[in-house]
Amino acid sequence: MTKNALYSIGHGNRNQESFLDLLKQYKIEYLIDVRSSPYSKFNPHFNQTELNFFLKKHGIKYVFMGDTLGGRPDKVKHKICYFENGLIDYEMIKTQEFFKFGLNRLQTAFESGVCVSIMCSEANPCDCHRSKLIGRELQTLEIPLKHIDEKGKLKEQDAVILELNQGKSDINLFGERENTTSRKKYL
Repeated sequence: MTKNALYSIGHGNRNQESFLDLLKQYKIEYLIDVRSSPYSKFNPHFNQTELNFFLKKHGIKYVFMGDTLGGRPDKVKHKICYFENGLIDYEMIKTQEFFKFGLNRLQTAFESGVCVSIMCSEANPCDCHRSKLIGRELQTLEIPLKHIDEKGKLKEQDAVILELNQGKSDINLFGERENTTSRKKYL
């Protein structure tokens, strides 16, 4: 385990005990929830209140930051972050003050040596804004992000991006990043 990195995890369909085992295995002290809506219709044990209570019982601090680092910003306040087709523009999100504030808080955690994991719902980091948005921006700050994947194994941010892009760089011929939108439409 590396203390000089941040971690990422998705709860997926895990039960609370296997999720906790992974957090303990990687010595996570703080779980930062980056879901825009901290609820799960299919896994209610990962709803904000239940998760906070469960983690507190096991000595892990829960912090909600979906309002600053979530992959689906408020559509009314941050309409500029959405394309007309309903996809989310991660390139636009990363320029917004709310996102910069959240990223700054992660940087502070990293610099203070606290073992932190950001959490969203998707177990596979290739399917989540943890890698496509947050991980890429952490790279620009030279902060390593290690993803705890759906099998409980660690994947480096670069490996996730290569997998996401089927072995190709995420920079195209024009110097622009590829795959910088959500995979779902939110109309």
